[in-house]
Amino acid sequence: MKFSLSSLGALCLAAAAAVMSAAGASGALLTAILLTALTAFWSLPIRRGGWRAGVVCSVVIIAGAWAVLQRVHQQTTAETGVWVFVAALSFLAWRTMELLSAVSASPKEGKAPQLLLDLSVPLLFGAWLFFLWESLTTGLAVPQVLLPAPSLIGGVLMNAAATLAADFHQTFIRAVVPGFLVGCTCGFITAVASDRVPFLRRGLLPLGNLVSAIPIVGIAPIMVMWFGFDWQSKAAVVAVMTFFPMLVNTLAGLADAGRTELDLLHTYAADYWRELLSLRLPGAMPFILNALKVNSTLAMIGAIVAEFFGTPIVGMGFRISTEVGRMNIDMVWATIAVAALAGSLFYGLFAMLERTLTFWHPSMQKRSQGDF
Repeated sequence: MKFSLSSLGALCLAAAAAVMSAAGASGALLTAILLTALTAFWSLPIRRGGWRAGVVCSVVIIAGAWAVLQRVHQQTTAETGVWVFVAALSFLAWRTMELLSAVSASPKEGKAPQLLLDLSVPLLFGAWLFFLWESLTTGLAVPQVLLPAPSLIGGVLMNAAATLAADFHQTFIRAVVPGFLVGCTCGFITAVASDRVPFLRRGLLPLGNLVSAIPIVGIAPIMVMWFGFDWQSKAAVVAVMTFFPMLVNTLAGLADAGRTELDLLHTYAADYWRELLSLRLPGAMPFILNALKVNSTLAMIGAIVAEFFGTPIVGMGFRISTEVGRMNIDMVWATIAVAALAGSLFYGLFAMLERTLTFWHPSMQKRSQGDF
């Protein structure tokens, strides 16, 4: 939906009047800049090379957001004029992201501007969400026990960095990584064996569906009883959770080999292992890497949930459950932020590996062309 310039201009004039009266001369100057950028930028055509205008308008958005945050932090509750100004900024941010997602850098400008364009929209969108989070929780005086502001969470990240680092080491390094490696490796080996021995495939797939349906809260207490309260029980939970996704995806990838290619190898009298190494495993790489990406997120979830059922006095799951009981919600959100960042980087590692190893696959070519 595209708003008319008249309605957009009226909104900006209302924001200008409100901020002029509430923030003084600096606010009036900033609003005048915003008004000019909005009315001109909304009618700007989307074209090649238009990313420069997007960068200029992003600077205006950042300046406006900074002024809003300064205002809401100075008062207990923000006045109506500030929220009108936030609405005007939202229109500008919307149009900026719309432009940046549609334009592309010219070939003469090289790859660097195009890379910045690819990163600009997610970065701007994420920053805008954090700005709205900060301004709404602070300006509306939302209780910290319900939802703390990002600035409070950032303060906890800096002040409790040592505690969070110890929790990260216990959960990710000692539980997620060993369990992930064991589960994925065993799942891959079992998939190759099941592909070689048909009755294993017929017997394991229904069993895999059954085990995958078992909730984590049912597996974790059993693993704690078997392997103790330390990281071994959490790694066991992760291994169980990552085993069957790898098994199912690898079997699907091995079965995806083309009939024509298999017939060609048969004419060369290729045995099973030559067929596996030359055709079927390379063709199954997209499936295997997809399983690794899925397991990278499952591993974090499994390890954190398993720590709710018994752990030493360290770990992300232990920290979340303990600090919730103490009503330290900012510490809980800081732990969640560390877990989300670690899981995202873990997922991104396999996404980069997928782009490197399966660049030849049609799905990756379509992504590079912007079809997805």
